[in-house]
Amino acid sequence: MIPVFRDVRPGTAQISEGPLSDRFQLNKAYVMSLTNQNLLRSFYMEAGLWSYSGNGGTTTASTTSMEGPEHWHWGWESVTCELRGHFMGHWLSAAARIYAQTKDAMVKAKADTIVAELAKCQAAGGGEWLAAFPESFMSRLVNGKWVWAPHYTIHKLLMGLFEMYQLAGNEQALLIMKGMASWFDKWTGNFSREQLDELLDMETGGMLETWADLYGATGEEAHRLLMLRYVRGRLFDRLLAGEDVLSNKHANTQIPEILGAARVYEVTGDELFRRIVEAFWDCAVTKRGYLCTGAGDDGELWLPPERMAARLGAGQEHCCNYNMMRLAHMLLRWTGEAAYADYWERRFVNGVLAHQHGDTGMISYFLGVGSGSRKVWGSETQHFWCCHGTLVQANSSYETQIYMRDAQGIAITQWIPSTVTFEQAGCEIGIKIAQDGQHGLYPLNKWSVTGMKAITEVDKPPIPAGRPDCFSYRVTVSTTKAGEFAIKLRLPWWISGKAAVAVNGTSQNDVPAGAGFYELKRYWSDGDTIEVQFPKALLAEPLPGAPDRVAFVDGPVVLAGLTEEERRLTGDPHKPESILTPDRERNHSWWNAGYYRTYGQSSNFRFIPLHEIKDERYTVYFPVAPI
Repeated sequence: MIPVFRDVRPGTAQISEGPLSDRFQLNKAYVMSLTNQNLLRSFYMEAGLWSYSGNGGTTTASTTSMEGPEHWHWGWESVTCELRGHFMGHWLSAAARIYAQTKDAMVKAKADTIVAELAKCQAAGGGEWLAAFPESFMSRLVNGKWVWAPHYTIHKLLMGLFEMYQLAGNEQALLIMKGMASWFDKWTGNFSREQLDELLDMETGGMLETWADLYGATGEEAHRLLMLRYVRGRLFDRLLAGEDVLSNKHANTQIPEILGAARVYEVTGDELFRRIVEAFWDCAVTKRGYLCTGAGDDGELWLPPERMAARLGAGQEHCCNYNMMRLAHMLLRWTGEAAYADYWERRFVNGVLAHQHGDTGMISYFLGVGSGSRKVWGSETQHFWCCHGTLVQANSSYETQIYMRDAQGIAITQWIPSTVTFEQAGCEIGIKIAQDGQHGLYPLNKWSVTGMKAITEVDKPPIPAGRPDCFSYRVTVSTTKAGEFAIKLRLPWWISGKAAVAVNGTSQNDVPAGAGFYELKRYWSDGDTIEVQFPKALLAEPLPGAPDRVAFVDGPVVLAGLTEEERRLTGDPHKPESILTPDRERNHSWWNAGYYRTYGQSSNFRFIPLHEIKDERYTVYFPVAPI
C-alpha cells in the first residue's frame, strides 16, 4: 500500500511544557510506581517461580518478612481473576511509548528487566507458552466452556511485547513473541475453518493485529498463515454485505478485530482488508452517527442508529474510545482526509482527557452524558479494569498524532504545543507549535510563567477585555538552509467562519472557509513564522434521533452542566448564546475555556468542560424549548 501520510519517526516529536505535558508526567509517574514483583506475580505463579508460602510449606519456615496480599494488585489483576495478566501488556506498551518520547534510561531499564523476567517464565513453561493463566484456559475455550477472554488477555501481552521491540529496541521481546506464535501455530493448526470461526466468536481481542505485526516484522510464512487463521470471516463478510452487524453488540470486541484487518492490509497490501475497514467505519460511524463526544457506544454496546436518546446510561467506554482513535489515525494515514483527524480530536478532548482524573491520573471506566451522570474513578492497585490499561497507553503517546509526513513535506494534524524535527531534501528542519493562551483559548491552562509575564508586562499587546472566541497558534520553522517544501495545516471542523493565516506577518488570502487541510508550499528559511487563528462559536449539537435534545460544544470542547437532573431549557438552539452566557471567564493569569452559565431560565446553573469534571454530578444533553 502507498499511504498519503506516514507517521514521523518515534521520538522526533516532543510535547511542550503545558497542560498536556503535565498529564503525560502524571501518567509516567504512575507507570513507574508499579513494582516489578506485582506486575509479574501471576506470571511467576503460573511458571512455578513463585508461591505465596515462599517456602516448601514446612511449619518451621518463617514467612514474617513476606509482603502481604494487601500490597498486591487486585481487581482484574488478582490471582483469582481469569483476566489476570492483561495489564502487563498495557504496561509494556506504555513504557515503550514513554521511552520513545523521553529516552529516559530508567524507564527502559525497568521495562527491559520485566521483558527478561517474562522470558524466564516462558523458558520455565517449556519455551513457547506464556501467560498469567494456564494453558487449560485455551482448552476450555475450544471445548465451549466459559472462560473470561484468554485471547483478549494474550493479545495485550503480545501488543506490549511488540511495542517494546518496535519502539524500545528490545530484541528479546520479539523472540518471546515468536515462541508464543509457535504455540498458537500448533494449537490452531489442528482446527477446521468452522472450529476457528467458532473460536473467533469468543472475543479474540486484537490477536489478528498482533500476528500481522509479527508477520510484518519477520516475513515468515508460518506467521502469515497464523495471521490468516485469525481472520473473522463471519463478521467481515457481513460488513462487506452492508449489514448492520454492530447494534447491541459488544463494541470493544469488534474494534480490535477491525484494527487487525487494518494491519493485515498494511503488511500485505490486500485491498479486501481495506474494504472491510471502510465498511466497518461506514457502519460504526457514518451511518450510525455519534454522540457529542464522538462515542457510538453506551455501556460497551453499540448504540442503534437514531435510538440513542433511550440508551444514555453508563456511558462510553474508554477502551472503545481509544481504539476508535487508533482506527481513525490509520484511516487518516491511508487517505489524508482531515475528517479522520477531526474525529480523533473530538475523541481525545472529550474522551481521553475526560476519562482521566486531572489530579490523580486515574481512570473512569465509563463516561456518561445522560442526566445526573457521575464519573467513578478506579484506584492505583485495586481495580485494573480493561480501561485502566488503555488509560496508561493513551496518555503515554500524545505526540504521535500531531505531525505526519507526505511527499511534499509535513502536515500538522493536531494543534498541540510541541516540536518536531525531520529531514527534507537533505536538510534538517524543525517545526514548533506554540499556543497563545492570552489572545486565544487554551483548554486546561493554569498558572505559568508565560501567564505571569502577560499580567505584569505593560509594554506588550494588551490582553483582551473579554474571553477570546478563538484559538491562536504560532508555528516557527527552523532550518539549516532555505528549501522548498509544503506545510499542511488542519483547519478543524469546529471553525466558525474562516481561519486567519499569516506567513511572516503577511495575511494569506486563499485560506478556504470551513474544515480541511490548507497547504503552504514555498521556500522556507530559518525563523519563518506562521500565525494561525481559528475563530470558534458556541454550538448546540442535537442528539442523533432526538433533535429537540442538545449538547453544548465550545470549539472542540463538550460542556457539562452542573446539575443532578434533567433541566428543560428555553431559547433558540440555533443561537445558543440565547441560553448560555460566559461565566468565571478569567482566573488570575489564564482564561477559563468553556465556562458558562444559563440565564433567563427558571433555575440557572453553571457549565464547565466535560474534561474538567472530577466528582461533580453533571448532565450533558438537555431538551430545549423555544421561548
